[in-house]
Amino acid sequence: MSLVVELRRRNVFRVAAAYLVVGWLLTEVLTTILPTLGAPDWASRAVILTFAFGFIPAVVLSWFFEVTPEGIKRDHEVDHDHHESRSASKLDQATIGTAIVLIIIVGLFSAQYTADETTALDQAISETSVAVLPFVNMSDDKDNEYFSDGLTETLLHMLAQIPDLKVAARTSSFAFKGKSLSIQEIARALEVAHVLEGSVQRVGDRVRVTAQLIRANDGFHVWSQVYDRTLDDIFEIQDEIAGEVGHALSQSLLGTGNETLLAGGMTMDADAYDLYLQARKEQATFSYGGLQAAEDLLKGALLIDPDFTAAKTELATSYLLQLETGLMDQPTALAEIIAITDQVLADEPDEPVANATSIYAKALSLAAQGDEAALSDLAQELEAIVASAPEALQPRILLVRAYTYSAQLEECLPVLHGALSLDPFNPALHFELGRSYMALERLDEARASFEKSLELEPAQPNAYTYLGTLDLQEGDGIGFVSNNIKAISVDPKDHELPGILAAFLYQLGLVEEADDFRDRVLTLAPTSEIAYQLEMLRAISLGDDVGSVAAARRAIEDDISDRRFAFGGALQYLLRRAVREERVDEELAWINEQSPDMLDIDATRVSQKYRAVQGVAFTAWTHTLEPAEVQRRLDVLLDFAATRGFDPQDNPGFYVNVLLIRGDSEKATEVALESVLTDSVAKHLNWRETFAQPQYAALAEDPRVRDALARWEEEEAALRGSVQSYFADLRAST
Repeated sequence: MSLVVELRRRNVFRVAAAYLVVGWLLTEVLTTILPTLGAPDWASRAVILTFAFGFIPAVVLSWFFEVTPEGIKRDHEVDHDHHESRSASKLDQATIGTAIVLIIIVGLFSAQYTADETTALDQAISETSVAVLPFVNMSDDKDNEYFSDGLTETLLHMLAQIPDLKVAARTSSFAFKGKSLSIQEIARALEVAHVLEGSVQRVGDRVRVTAQLIRANDGFHVWSQVYDRTLDDIFEIQDEIAGEVGHALSQSLLGTGNETLLAGGMTMDADAYDLYLQARKEQATFSYGGLQAAEDLLKGALLIDPDFTAAKTELATSYLLQLETGLMDQPTALAEIIAITDQVLADEPDEPVANATSIYAKALSLAAQGDEAALSDLAQELEAIVASAPEALQPRILLVRAYTYSAQLEECLPVLHGALSLDPFNPALHFELGRSYMALERLDEARASFEKSLELEPAQPNAYTYLGTLDLQEGDGIGFVSNNIKAISVDPKDHELPGILAAFLYQLGLVEEADDFRDRVLTLAPTSEIAYQLEMLRAISLGDDVGSVAAARRAIEDDISDRRFAFGGALQYLLRRAVREERVDEELAWINEQSPDMLDIDATRVSQKYRAVQGVAFTAWTHTLEPAEVQRRLDVLLDFAATRGFDPQDNPGFYVNVLLIRGDSEKATEVALESVLTDSVAKHLNWRETFAQPQYAALAEDPRVRDALARWEEEEAALRGSVQSYFADLRAST
């Protein structure tokens, strides 16, 4: 008897066929149903692997066993003359019956699932919606990428002016640049019904633009066109494409045959336009190098076309970003922003970005000069602009800043979530959301937002620094160091990034490692605030008392800004040393010589910088003033803080200090034990200096506090060792 005949006699082929049919159908059912029941991702994979691995055992068992009316028997126990055809017939019937039932189940479920999904999708996506994907650069010169991107950007701007048409935001559309996704997948992600795509081929002074409007659900081409023009006609090309797409959308989607008059809002000079597009590309990562390059390019565009208002608005935004990153000092940046936005608003008084930027800069300028009411109406004014132009990103970002100044942190979230609903793949919005979550101490959500921002734009340094700060708050010194090194690698021109790392290393006592980063700061920006700060921290780390005092005094004499608490930190160090060395009156007299207004708590108009640092003087005042006067000054400062929405209880470290000044050491001890000493020591690397203050003596006498400080000392030693080993390994690998 041949093997094939024997396999057929023992029903091995039938069992194999039945197993494959039933197994496949069951797999289809289970892998479709399980996700909807909330099963984890591995459950579906487990089902597939179970059926796959079960095939061989099922076939082997069918060789040795037979299913009979009397039960399962071994093959040699069965009378095949009487049972073979009947068993085979029953097996065939069972297979067919099971297949039919499962096919019906799968069909019904799939139909319902598809119907539900389609219904939900139809409800969410408006037919009058379109996404403009980045036009593909088909030119031989890849540097022309900015040109094709700029054409896309202009089309977005122009199509957004069509009434009742929803246009996906520029940043989210550009998030799919270079991605190998289908039109349907992109449309679903952007929640639009139509997609406009195309290509640009530029050769010398000629350009060919291909554009096509596609209906996403079936891939049908609603409209397509090819344009061959000289480069001088590029603006005409933009107008033609936008006009024809707008007309096609109006006719087929909006139910109107009226053509919409679209305004590009750009320059008519091709060279100026080129420079503007290059600047937008450079500015996208908000790095020092990118912002400096963007400024130069925008100024070049304005030299060619002084009336190019979009370039002026972009330049004002660039200065604002330079202010926030420390690339420009506050007075210079604000003066430039105000002058530029005034020019824009003279020509376009309703331009939302210029309006918001102007209002914001003027409020900050007045506040810096001591106008304590300057920021009181800022949020309300920006709210009105956001309501009138909800699609504009910059006013929303500035509104979030205004809420932060007034400690309205919870108000930031709806503004940012609203922006993300319009522009879900914008890395800047995810970054801002991370900052807001961090301020609210929702650290897991903050980390997720920063990581999403980096996923969308890996070349931005700021998200790395914030991830490093989150690592440090969790006691992960290596994470802090590695993230800051990543930030430096993507933004090597930023002097503050190595300065932040050097300051951390000096506080850990790792002078050799810190000096490498300090040298970088002194090369890039020797007179920056962080350079002053590092000189003081280095001397402290080396135990050089004379050098540390001299460095702190230089910062006060040169009246540096208080960026990253550089001025306040120097003042605080001088006063704390003076208290320990019992020469408080001498130090206060020297400070008064530098500026009589610096510690004048009752001044009607004091600069924002001086007001911000006056709190450090209580260390000295508690030794030179009567208790009642100290309490009065504390009340004045807390009343000022309250006008900014600040509650001292929101900052446990500050609150402990307030309680000690008020003489409530018992309450201060409770707060310290519950909300400060439970932190990682990485958040309090200056803890020895803090607890060396005389007012902390009562606190330090508590045995529970002593135990906590002993734990901090051990943690600090472990942190120092791990960071030192990290740098040793880094040196060994290079």
